[in-house]
Amino acid sequence: MGTQSSTKMYGGVCWFAVSFLGAIAVQGDELPRLTTLSDTSIRYQVPDKPYVVLKQGDVEAVVVDNRAVDDDVLPGHRAGYSGIASLKHAQRRDNLFVPSYAGLNFEHIHDGTDQDRKVLFEPRNAPMELRIVDQNTAELYQKPTPTWGLESCHRYRLLDDGTIELTFECIPRRRSFHYDYVGFFWASYIHQPESLDIHFRGHDAGGPKKTRWIRGVTPAHGTFSTHVASDDKRDFSHEDDFPLTLVFNRSRYCYAEPWYFGVSHGMAMVLMFRPKDAIRLSQSPSGGGQGNPAWDFQYFAPDYEVGQRYQFVMRAMYVPYESPEQIERATQTHREALAAQ
Repeated sequence: MGTQSSTKMYGGVCWFAVSFLGAIAVQGDELPRLTTLSDTSIRYQVPDKPYVVLKQGDVEAVVVDNRAVDDDVLPGHRAGYSGIASLKHAQRRDNLFVPSYAGLNFEHIHDGTDQDRKVLFEPRNAPMELRIVDQNTAELYQKPTPTWGLESCHRYRLLDDGTIELTFECIPRRRSFHYDYVGFFWASYIHQPESLDIHFRGHDAGGPKKTRWIRGVTPAHGTFSTHVASDDKRDFSHEDDFPLTLVFNRSRYCYAEPWYFGVSHGMAMVLMFRPKDAIRLSQSPSGGGQGNPAWDFQYFAPDYEVGQRYQFVMRAMYVPYESPEQIERATQTHREALAAQ
């Protein structure tokens, strides 16, 4: 197996708390080195295929770069969609995600200004390199992108119980962001669930902070689409005609705990975040086409510095669904682990 890009070997492989906003204060060399972007001693292989199959416990996840695939593993997978192209469970062998798209897909880099669509969707269009670290871990590395100059690496790791841990690291290499922040957006396109909605613990925006289960319902794409944390008072400048309507269109709710879940065919997909990463939860009822909602999230690097490394860590669990309380119990250990980082 090889090391960083200058010395790596190629081969075809088939196996594969601090305060809420205090996160931004720990940056660069103070951050742990968790991917091949920051730790060049990590050994990896680059496979011949654009994907790798990871299996752990009851879960099978296929990590793919942003090239098109059409074979028995990923039939009809379209170019431009990276991340987890297929997510299956022993109790549901159909793909959770829209087969032509993906989940935990790196969708946007932005600065709140109106840009050509290809620029707004630059993660789809700039080449990625799939790196296999071990049988449970794969990364997607992207060189500094043509327009924004953002270098990044996503690490997808299957934990012992099949939970996916996603670590994202990036370094802005140019001062190309107009409003001095970097905005990021990830999307998961869910294939024909019974309910388009997501569920989280929160309260009415501007109202008493009495936490309850919220069913996040958004009537149309870009309407009441984004739920921020109770103590997230950040305001990011953006142009009035900024076309990514999901990003800044806030809902009537705030979340009290940084996690949510959605239900599809008796299974729950749960997305869990570190409180210190100040993630924003987003959703669309039709992001993946009619009847295919997008269950999304956002991350911001405010007052960014060129050459500075930024990082967040989240986990995604795919389990049979019984009730919100059962999901809360099933995820407790993971949520506590994220809060302690």
